[in-house]
Amino acid sequence: MDSPRALLSVWEKEGIVEFANSLYEMGWKIISTGGTARKLRESNIEVMDVSELTNHPEILSGRVKTLHPAVHGGILARRKKDEDLETLETLEYGLIDLVCVNLYPFQNVAAQEPKASDDDLIEMIDIGGPTMIRSAAKNHEDVIVVTHNDQYNDIIKNLSKSSGNPSGIDIKMRKNLAISAYQCTASYDVIVSNELENRFKKLEIPSKLHINTDSGTNLRYGENPHQPAAFYSDSMKQDKYGLANAVQHGGKELSFNNYLDLDGALRIARGLLLDITNQYKHGCVIIKHTNPCGVALDKYQSNAWKNALASDPESAFGCVIAFTSIVEKETAELIANHFFECIISPGYASGALEILSSKKNRRMLTLEDFTARQDELRIRQIDGGWVSQIQGAPNIDWNNVKCVTKRIANENEYALAKFGCTVLSEVKSNSVALVSETETGFATVGIGPGQTSRVEAVHIAARRAGKRAKSSMMISDAFFPFRDGIDAANEIGVRTVIQPGGSIRDQEVIDAANEHQMSMLFTNKRLFLH
Repeated sequence: MDSPRALLSVWEKEGIVEFANSLYEMGWKIISTGGTARKLRESNIEVMDVSELTNHPEILSGRVKTLHPAVHGGILARRKKDEDLETLETLEYGLIDLVCVNLYPFQNVAAQEPKASDDDLIEMIDIGGPTMIRSAAKNHEDVIVVTHNDQYNDIIKNLSKSSGNPSGIDIKMRKNLAISAYQCTASYDVIVSNELENRFKKLEIPSKLHINTDSGTNLRYGENPHQPAAFYSDSMKQDKYGLANAVQHGGKELSFNNYLDLDGALRIARGLLLDITNQYKHGCVIIKHTNPCGVALDKYQSNAWKNALASDPESAFGCVIAFTSIVEKETAELIANHFFECIISPGYASGALEILSSKKNRRMLTLEDFTARQDELRIRQIDGGWVSQIQGAPNIDWNNVKCVTKRIANENEYALAKFGCTVLSEVKSNSVALVSETETGFATVGIGPGQTSRVEAVHIAARRAGKRAKSSMMISDAFFPFRDGIDAANEIGVRTVIQPGGSIRDQEVIDAANEHQMSMLFTNKRLFLH
């Protein structure tokens, strides 16, 4: 019986010498290309060049080396089909029993700063590698396909049980390797397609949605315990920006709902970073069921927590919390007895994590990169398809915001309005938020989320604010279609109203504000969130 043959051609060479040496010691013949062949020879492993196998030199500076019938015939030949074996014998081509390939680092080059040129990027589009992977995966019953170095140990372990015979890799393992192989090439194609469309067409919204994820992580359950669920990280993001890079400290595993609430908390926290000044350097966000129930910016972190909690302490039971700055020990002591699900922050001061971990099942997460909120493509699945949109901070042009009432808003009110709009942009519609200036910062005092009636959202926010509504500012995510919302706001003491404007009854609403001696700003920017 002829010795089995392995074709090894990898860009990422970690572990390849040990893998090849194990195969070689079990009697396998090694075929290789370029840099991989050189590295194996340096380790005294006998290697046959692909050009020797094909009897044809590499051409076009290595662009073409494995695209040859001697390679793909040896991979694709079906061992149970006599016709295939006879064809190989006639052509004097041998079988290839294992293909180990990983691909050119297109994604890494695409992410380089300064930006790589189009020509340099295109040279990182692998052609021969994906072709060999797909060929081997197609013929997985006869060929072992290896696409990542974390597969090396299991393959060697199983081959050693059969003294190196390829039969040591059973059909179940071969199928799993084939699935991984196709996932590898599919992911690669998505990365290339998305990057080139982004470069060549520069579209705000992609012409097609191609989503690329890392392997899913099973969650405890979905929105309800009877629903299976998983988290998939975005493999396109190489930075520390996303929740996939958060480090969990203690507690049970995260659930589907935890991820949704953490996402909402993180998005508001990152929005607050756009409003933070040297004076107001601490932001705190409290989320329940994806809606904020309290948000504050403050000179002192402990005050940020107290004021955010005061906005709606009842709803904050079992909440998710985000801080824009490292959690201080004093703040941790204030939170210690509060029932919460998760906290996410850029870090924890000495002693803070120990205090917060005093009760089991709490989950503290560190996400070092709390970069200010960026515009990004957000995708949602609906029945029969997907919808997508660019979503980010409110991006209100405050230089063009117009005061439409007799009472003119002052500079401090503009600063408070920016804070309120940042918060409201992440509250489900129809929504209003009541915000106030505190002694050392800004805070919500009442939030009315997710109502079919805007005036009802005002009533809910008022009920949660209580006496703290007096002299507050009311932010609305869309225009007031009638004056009733303004009349309701006046009854609880609101002094300033922020809204987009644009209703056919704008004048009626402005007249109501003037009647109640309120100031009103038109932002011309709707903030719906469905």
